[in-house]
Amino acid sequence: MRGVRADPGAAARAAARLTVARRLVVEADGGSRGNPGPAGYGALVRDADTGAVLAERAEYLGVVSNNVAEYSGLVAGLRAAVAIDPSADIEVRMDSRLVIEQMRGVWQIKHEDMRRLARLASEIVDPARVTWTWVPRAQNGAADRLANLAMDRKTSHVSDVAAPPLGRAPRPSGAGVRFDDEQPVTVVLVRHGQTTMTVSRGYSGSGVPGPPLDETGVRQAHAAADLVDRVGRDLWGDIPYPSLVIASPMVRTQMTGSIIAERLGLPVRTDPTFQEANFGDWEGLTSEQIEERWPGQLEPWHTQANLRPPGGESIEDVGGRVRRGLEGLLAEGVDRTVVVVSHAVSIRAVLGVTMGAQPSSWSQLRVAPASVSIVRLFEDRRNEVAVVGAPSEGWGGRP
Repeated sequence: MRGVRADPGAAARAAARLTVARRLVVEADGGSRGNPGPAGYGALVRDADTGAVLAERAEYLGVVSNNVAEYSGLVAGLRAAVAIDPSADIEVRMDSRLVIEQMRGVWQIKHEDMRRLARLASEIVDPARVTWTWVPRAQNGAADRLANLAMDRKTSHVSDVAAPPLGRAPRPSGAGVRFDDEQPVTVVLVRHGQTTMTVSRGYSGSGVPGPPLDETGVRQAHAAADLVDRVGRDLWGDIPYPSLVIASPMVRTQMTGSIIAERLGLPVRTDPTFQEANFGDWEGLTSEQIEERWPGQLEPWHTQANLRPPGGESIEDVGGRVRRGLEGLLAEGVDRTVVVVSHAVSIRAVLGVTMGAQPSSWSQLRVAPASVSIVRLFEDRRNEVAVVGAPSEGWGGRP
């Protein structure tokens, strides 16, 4: 019987068939203020398994139609995805049913500019590797934000996010002095963005859900999310990339936490331990109104630390509460980074507890809207404050 000649490429082809392709998600949007009018697009690429943002694209297009802007966002998103991994399977998510159905071949494309862009999209990546998904507008907020930024600023934006480094950078110059390899839990503290109460300088505590972020606050939250996403990448390379997002139950912190969590590809865990101080009967009042109704009590509340507003918490009460929260995070494990979205008084308390400072001095710490502070908690309690404060739009205001 004649032997059968072996095919040297058979094994490789069989292995290739068994290889699972990487999955990427492209989110794209476009808009035109006037249709046609000043237009721009936004697109981003996520890892399908983790939700992490890998690339962002935005561009001002001049005067074009809304549909052309949407198609332009699609093309930019596909190009970014192919640049990350040419062999990846891609899911496109857009809130334009027109673009999705036309790219699926269900609806005809009549406009020549749109036909040209659709052909270009099909040439960028094999259509057989693309899944087309329509999503409600509310689920396409990240791409919509990029498109609006492009239109507002009449500029372009390109961001390719490097993966977290495989190795940990050495402890940097200026870090707390240690002579061991003990690893802490790192807590990235983010104050919520601006609200109407921030602007009015009212005391907005945990006794009520509180107001939502205003437009400036939303922009601040996105800026904070961009900064937090750099932890463990090109900033603070000795710190692990965040693996958990916690937010106080107030509306403003939930909104800020959701924006940060979306950027990191993580869910949000709600924890009332890190909610704002309960101001009791002072809720919603300005410092002038509090002084008028309770003469001589507001300043001692900040500096004597054990004075409670009627029906509210003292600074010491807040300190005890956040101390328990920090101990819980430490008990859950070290060598990880947790993002905690909280409030001015509570963040001051976390910083004060970490430094071992007296509660009467905590009010000297300035915690601006959407600012970022980092504390590192070691099991031997030789804790470290890594940084306090980070640039953000529109700093100022009351808790």
